[in-house]
Amino acid sequence: MPCVRRMRTVTVTLPSETGRHYGLAYTLWLPDRRPARGAGVVILHGADSSKESHHDYARLLSASGIGALCFDQRGHGDSDGALDDRAAHDVTVMADLLRDRLGEPAAPIGLRGSSMGGYMAIVAADSARAQAVVAICPAPAELLRAGLERRAFAFRADAARLGRFLDAHDLTGAASRLTAPLLLLHAEGDERVPVAHSRELAEFATAPGSRLIALPGGHHRSIQHDRELQAVSLRFLQRALGLRADAG
Repeated sequence: MPCVRRMRTVTVTLPSETGRHYGLAYTLWLPDRRPARGAGVVILHGADSSKESHHDYARLLSASGIGALCFDQRGHGDSDGALDDRAAHDVTVMADLLRDRLGEPAAPIGLRGSSMGGYMAIVAADSARAQAVVAICPAPAELLRAGLERRAFAFRADAARLGRFLDAHDLTGAASRLTAPLLLLHAEGDERVPVAHSRELAEFATAPGSRLIALPGGHHRSIQHDRELQAVSLRFLQRALGLRADAG
């Protein structure tokens, strides 16, 4: 008797919209059923990564009723130009685009970034009017500058302009000025960005609701796609953006 194999059908959620804005390539993910109060999260990838690397988190957000926008930072993916001193402004532009797509100019927006994206999320939070920040193994300016100087990154960069930006945006200072709650997630086994950097940041992040979760073991990329930790950051964002009854 012949063997019959049953094929399993897997449904993959696609972006609600793909496009370019201000020279930045993005994917937009809107929930099928929007809650009474719209909210969104801009997702920032790390050095030498791309927006597609974080589509799993965008799907989680949209399935939970939160809009999400992933974009390629300059020098990466399909976005124009080299990464330079426009980096924080680019985050603000994307946050405003997400508010526009949500149809609410005052919609609460959070930022979620990994490594270099974590750094950008913290330093751009004020200009983007973010109401919550999730930073995963955020890379401090001095480590990013050192990587630029030894040409450790593959992305296109205007080294002079980006260097000035890094000099002007100290991560500790930016964290101390945050009025939005900051969730720091860091693997203690991170081989690229020592957990000590996040421990120091946590001391300066005084906005109510801020916290550090340091995970034993792991590596630089282990937290980004961990489902349990994604759920932790989702709950943090829901509270901070006013989407849960226990908010505040």
